Amino acid sequence: MVMDRKVGIALDFSQGSKLALRWAFENLIDGGDTVYLIHVRPSLGEESRNLIWSSSGSPLIPLSELRDKEVAHKYELELDPEVLDLLDTNCRQKQVTVVAKIYWGDARDKLCSAVGDLKIDCLVMGSRGLGSIQRVLLGSVTSHVIAAATCPVTVVKDPGSHGF
Repeated sequence: MVMDRKVGIALDFSQGSKLALRWAFENLIDGGDTVYLIHVRPSLGEESRNLIWSSSGSPLIPLSELRDKEVAHKYELELDPEVLDLLDTNCRQKQVTVVAKIYWGDARDKLCSAVGDLKIDCLVMGSRGLGSIQRVLLGSVTSHVIAAATCPVTVVKDPGSHGF
């Protein structure tokens, strides 16, 4: 068993990403691992201080700071209490370090960049369960990341979705 891994989890607070987060803690993450929550915002806010983060993303945000309302406001995040409770519980039980990093731009490109920037050993992400026609028309973040990421990618599919 490999210890001290860097496990990335793509987290947009959707049902699919919450399932991926839960799956990662139940099946993959062990003590000594560092969990990187990677969140991609569609665009920069109005404030000019965010311009410095447009290419490199935010600084790493420890879980303890992520709970702070001022920090969440600074990065324009609406934090989900269910996600925070899940992180707190698993962080204590598994003795792992959890940090978040926020990127701005196209999720396909930014998730792949994050893998390289953070030297992620593996990435876990949810799937929205788009059908084949929707995938062709809308594109698929998941499909792109699987093809382009430089690490193994695990996709956790929502068993309630009906995409095929």
